[in-house]
Amino acid sequence: MKIRLLLQILFCLFLKCSFAQAITPKDNFKIRGFHLDLRIQVMKMPALKKFAQNLSREGINTLVMEWEGTYPFLKDPLISNRYAYSRGEIKDFISYCQTVHIDVIPLQQSFGHVDYILRNNKYAALREDRKDLSQVCPSETALNKELFTRLFTDMAALHPSPYFHIGGDETHLLGHCAKCKKRAAKVGISRLYFDHIKMLCDIVVGLGKRPVLWADIALKYPQYIHLLPKQTVFVDWNYGWEMNHFGAHEELAKSGYEIWGAPSIRSSPDDYFLTRWQYHFNNIWDFIPACKKLGYDGIIMTSWSTSGLYAASYQSEEELFDLDALRHVYPITGFDILISAYVKALGLNRHLDIGRFITEYCNTRFGFNNVESQQFRNALFTAPYTVSDGKVEAHSNMTIETLLDSAQFAAKTFRDLHPKTHLEIFNHFGLMADIRVHYLMYQKIEKEVNDEKITTNNIESYLARLKVLMNEEPDLNKRFIALNRDVLNPAAMNDENRLRNQKVHLLYERLAKVK
Repeated sequence: MKIRLLLQILFCLFLKCSFAQAITPKDNFKIRGFHLDLRIQVMKMPALKKFAQNLSREGINTLVMEWEGTYPFLKDPLISNRYAYSRGEIKDFISYCQTVHIDVIPLQQSFGHVDYILRNNKYAALREDRKDLSQVCPSETALNKELFTRLFTDMAALHPSPYFHIGGDETHLLGHCAKCKKRAAKVGISRLYFDHIKMLCDIVVGLGKRPVLWADIALKYPQYIHLLPKQTVFVDWNYGWEMNHFGAHEELAKSGYEIWGAPSIRSSPDDYFLTRWQYHFNNIWDFIPACKKLGYDGIIMTSWSTSGLYAASYQSEEELFDLDALRHVYPITGFDILISAYVKALGLNRHLDIGRFITEYCNTRFGFNNVESQQFRNALFTAPYTVSDGKVEAHSNMTIETLLDSAQFAAKTFRDLHPKTHLEIFNHFGLMADIRVHYLMYQKIEKEVNDEKITTNNIESYLARLKVLMNEEPDLNKRFIALNRDVLNPAAMNDENRLRNQKVHLLYERLAKVK
């Protein structure tokens, strides 16, 4: 028994050593990328080129473009939205990126996050659910193959990149419909998922490209990962959680497939009213060195303008009217500091010193001294908590009033600081802080209205306070447009301003009815 136990221990040590030797830490990544989400906040083409140029100057060599409805498919024009680029613009942009040594990888969602495709009756037979339009049914193999062969072929023709990103993340409806439920019971969820992904990967390989996909579902259901072509690349996205957040990370690491990492500078629960600056700095600090240590071949910084989820509104019980993106985030224009931190971290063989980086950033960008830089940092990291149902989501029993005090302190700090250079970059921080104060003042009113009894004696007070907020909106809106006019379309900026202020107006109108 002792000899057998000893042999088992030696065998386990051998496997551990062999696995460790198979992972070679990276001094640098061959793919140093950035992901742009164009579901909303579609950038004007000159701004998109300028953005690519700035990334190139910082050593970024890859752009993953999630075109979504902005891509103009020749044979599927219903997929395009009102902000879609022309095919000439797409070609010109890719050609420009080549001149600045950036490879443009198209990202075409082809399993989950396909609401913008399935909203059209033409593709109704592919829906996993009649009302939840987020996912195609993987059991409709022939229809899926026909559609995605057509879409992939179109995109591949305009994108000379050797890579093609097929999405594949957050397929929450796996095994949902009757056909898929029956298949899942027979072969399992992993086989259900990978049969569809293999079909997509085979299309990509047939086009002479290497398929790229997000790794979350493969981590959760890894049993049939081996079905995929050896050219497949997995993108391990991690926005600040444990490595085994989605599933056993060891299974992916030893699969033999090429792996890229993906942190984020904008992700849930970020929205217009909160950016978790320190959280994203910590994500850069932690995950980039982890990817190097794990021997990943690439890194892609993701940047989500929205959640990728949609709320559907219906004209009747069956007729879809429109889709609205859930959770809008402040535009990419306001995230220069995190993009700079990402680029800085890529060139280090150690963890990024966040405090030192922010001080150097403030010195270089704004001409601040060390004291002013510390004030900037304190304001940036102040009380990064969300509010849900009138409660502050914090570790301590923080009230909205206390959170509002902290936000007002941060906003005042930004007003009191006076940058010597790059005023436009700095003004985004001040605007975001003021938007947060405006939002928390509304949240305070909303909580009181829900907690207290509404009477004719206090309703005028609530209306007056809401009116104050409504009177502040034109200035916030004007500043938002001034800072984003060169990047976003006028109609999109008006929509963003309207949505951001909508709750204030709705509550005012409701209370005004009972005066």
